[in-house]
Order: sequence, then structure tokens, then C-alpha cells
Amino acid sequence: MIVWINGTFGVGKTTTAGLVAETPGWRSFDPEHVGYLLAGNLRDFDFDDFQDLPPWRALVPAVVDEIFRFSNCSALVAVQTVLSESYWAELRAGLEERELPVFHVVLDCDEQELRSRIESDEVELEAKDWRLDHIAKYQQARDWLVRSADIVVNTTNATPDEVAKTVIDATNNMIETRTT
Repeated sequence: MIVWINGTFGVGKTTTAGLVAETPGWRSFDPEHVGYLLAGNLRDFDFDDFQDLPPWRALVPAVVDEIFRFSNCSALVAVQTVLSESYWAELRAGLEERELPVFHVVLDCDEQELRSRIESDEVELEAKDWRLDHIAKYQQARDWLVRSADIVVNTTNATPDEVAKTVIDATNNMIETRTT
């Protein structure tokens, strides 16, 4: 099972993914590393976001497949904000072509709480303005994200442990449903 944790920047994806990936037999995967590989090798191309590169959208499913099969894990937890519906469709199709079941998790949060979290984040100070600028982009993408999600988890008043438990329980239910 591929558990893809999506949502806007600052909503709690990385924290949730870290907790979820502690589940025995589960492993984390960061699609950004594929982007770093491409950015380092395509310096002569002009792009602001590696997700805009067709090779990123083609390579992520291939790398996920290789890591999933090589590591023989029960679930691979990918954390990445994807706000383009067509890019998500490409990624999901690439995973499904490899017969990798996808469980799409969208983390959501009240905008006021989200802004508060971003403003008070002391770990990634340099990302504050960038994250705040992406709130509007997330709001524009929110409808399709919610429609495409297998589960939407509101993180506004939930602790990271509660959010992780919700994701783990829902994923386990999905795994059980597919195996029975």
C-alpha cells in the first residue's frame, strides 16, 4: 500500500508521516529527493518547481515501486504537497500501472490555525513566506483534493498523535478490505 499524505504546507504532513512511518513494517519515502536529483541534473532547464518537470512525475512512481518492492514493506508513506490535479492524476496512474494500491490522505486545517502554525514555526523560518503564499493555491485546489482523497483528516484541533492514529487506522482498514 502506498499512503500518500497530501495537503497544504504547514498542515502537519511531515510530522504525521514521521509518526505513521513508525508503524512496524512501514517505511517513509520523500518524493522531493527525486526532485533534488532532477534539479541537480537539469540545471540548464528553467523551472521553479520540480513537479512541473514531466520526468519528476514519471520517476516518482518508478522510484516508489523499486523501494516498495526492494524493502518488502507493508506500506510506503509518501509525503508531498501536490496541488495540480493533472499532476496528481499522472502520479496516481503511474503508481496504479505498477499495481501499487494508493491510499490518498489529505490533511486539512482551518485557515486561521494554519496561519498561526506557519507564523510560529521556529524550525523552518526561511519557508514562512513561501508557505503563507501557498495557502491561496491550496484553497483553489481544495475541492479536487477532497474529492480525490480516500480520507480527509482535519488537523485543526487534533494532536499529531491523533492525526497519525486516524491515518494508520484508516490505512489498516483499507488494507484489510483489499485482502478479504
